[in-house]
Amino acid sequence: MDKIPFNKPFLTGKELGYIGEVIASGSVGSDGRFTKLCSRLMEERFGIRKTLLTPSCTDALEMAFILADLGPGDEVIVPSFTFVSTVTAFMRTGARPVFIDIRPDTLNMDDALIEEAITPRTKVIAPVHYAGVGCEMDRIMTIASQHNLTVVEDAAQGVHAYYEGRALGSIGHLGAYSFHETKNYVCGEGGALCINDPRFLERAEILRDKGTNRAKFFRGEVDKYTWVDIGSSFLPSEITSAFLYAQLEELDSIGQRRRAIYETYRAGLEPLAQQGLLRLPHIPDECVTNYHMFYILLPDATTRDELMAHLRTVGISAVFHYVPLHTSPMGLQLGNREGQLPVTEDLSARLLRLPFYGDLTNADQQRVIDAIGAFLNSRVATPREASVAPRVAG
Repeated sequence: MDKIPFNKPFLTGKELGYIGEVIASGSVGSDGRFTKLCSRLMEERFGIRKTLLTPSCTDALEMAFILADLGPGDEVIVPSFTFVSTVTAFMRTGARPVFIDIRPDTLNMDDALIEEAITPRTKVIAPVHYAGVGCEMDRIMTIASQHNLTVVEDAAQGVHAYYEGRALGSIGHLGAYSFHETKNYVCGEGGALCINDPRFLERAEILRDKGTNRAKFFRGEVDKYTWVDIGSSFLPSEITSAFLYAQLEELDSIGQRRRAIYETYRAGLEPLAQQGLLRLPHIPDECVTNYHMFYILLPDATTRDELMAHLRTVGISAVFHYVPLHTSPMGLQLGNREGQLPVTEDLSARLLRLPFYGDLTNADQQRVIDAIGAFLNSRVATPREASVAPRVAG
């Protein structure tokens, strides 16, 4: 029986043709036709003032935190349940993370804990939209306004997802998208900086192009360009942008395909959730997800690990997700400790992500659903059975 991988990048069929156009043009560098097309499409579809494509989401985050004027001793309020780039992107400035716990329903930053984490050193709040489900951005933006803080949305998983009708990445002062091969819309490696506050526009262009005002030169605003600020080469290849444009043109069709896969999982696994054998994802009414992933929460870490191993033996690749950053070797070096964020530690140990990609067939999904059901039902009478209703430790 064929193995079911965890992820396979989905292709629309236009990628090679667009790449061929770039090669034929004789200009494969940066900021060409396809880069501009990608930026314009995202600005128009998502209501973003300006998007700048970058080689990765990590690069976009690094730019955002530089723009937020972080420096040594400054603090960023951030969830520990996130990819390492969320934090390493600003630690390079000398700032330090202040980790807060996540909500037990969405696994997003717990907005009720933000204000108590604010100190005179706090400069940025960095919400992470887990699984393409929006954080409580209205409350986060209100808190930021009251304390004169900058909000940097880590919307790596949130392209074409919405909160209260607004695109994720378009709500904070700055935001970052990912087009890594594991995301909904891909180009291998790639990202975008979303600029929603106009005060960051001019400097963002300079930082992105090695600290020069070359963008102004190309627009005819200066008669020569020169070095004016710090910066780096945060520019993607035009070949990468051509690949990405083929994906972004199909925003809606890719989204519909992923929604169908998500809903098949949800319907097939609902009986197990009703039995209390697992918990399904939660999407608040104010959120429209992009169906980035499908995860289940098991009763305990042992069940999660044994189910993951069992699925591997029958040719199904299901994987855990983030190891909480505060309990990582680096997190502990920064003075954090185990037990500090009980909800994060509990849920991260029980979470299992299921195979999810555009070409996943109904038959393969049914194999996954059947394998999970057979494993969990075989354990119903064992002493390990437990409820998986949302738990808040402590």
